[in-house]
Amino acid sequence: MYDAVIIGTGPAGLSTAINLKLYQKSFVWFGAKNYSDKVEKSEKIANYPGLGLISGADLNARFDAHMKEMELEITDKKVTNVMPMDDRLMVLADNEVYETKTLLLATGVMTAKSYEGEEELLGRGVSYCATCDGFLYKGKTIAVFCGAERYEREVDYLADLAEKVYLSAGYRDCRVDRPNVEKIGPIKGIKGGMKVEEIELHQGETIPVDGVFILRNAVAPGTLVPGLATEGPHITVDRMQKTNIPGVFAAGDCTGRPYQITKAVGEGNVAAHAMIEYLAETK
Repeated sequence: MYDAVIIGTGPAGLSTAINLKLYQKSFVWFGAKNYSDKVEKSEKIANYPGLGLISGADLNARFDAHMKEMELEITDKKVTNVMPMDDRLMVLADNEVYETKTLLLATGVMTAKSYEGEEELLGRGVSYCATCDGFLYKGKTIAVFCGAERYEREVDYLADLAEKVYLSAGYRDCRVDRPNVEKIGPIKGIKGGMKVEEIELHQGETIPVDGVFILRNAVAPGTLVPGLATEGPHITVDRMQKTNIPGVFAAGDCTGRPYQITKAVGEGNVAAHAMIEYLAETK
């Protein structure tokens, strides 16, 4: 069992990882190996003390250098569920379960709205994990939302299993090209009773499907961690970055405005020390 799991490789996640490493805590750090797209695309950052005017790309390069200097490792797996237990947390990532004493959510703020029917039909035909649930749809018809290029391999995996895949991409120049994959426009909603029955497109057209896979960069915090207190898209925390669930902490944009790199780094530092204190108190 690990001392901690960190979800998110932006500034908050990196700040927490650095501090946990300094205190020799065992942890797994989940997220994209290219760090934060938001930081990378920033033209100029002027309020990071000591760095003056710096581009987002240059700051990400400095983050990368610091990470390598600290010998930190990123596990490029998507976390789809967290199950709080009595004295530990069970974290599901790409069909593998990790046990941890503490958890840091640094997932950023989810800008995309959930689809109509998504939360109601989660686990009844709606899935966030291709490798976890793909085998259930062998020879069947499914719809897939692919939110980023990094998930195209998961679409290919699903196409190997399903008879027919209706693919809605959330970005330009999706490279998936398979005989049984038909590209469609934006999905408006997911419909069904006891299970998924069809998807509805924005033009009003409906398509019968057996299941829907939603492959986006973030899962809504309240869906990811059942029982987590949230306010709108943000996770509710106190000044020590504690959530309402023992052992679960949050930092960065996911805790609310201002959406600033300096805020994220500071909250990641506070969260790391709060996690260390929690580990000492619960020994």
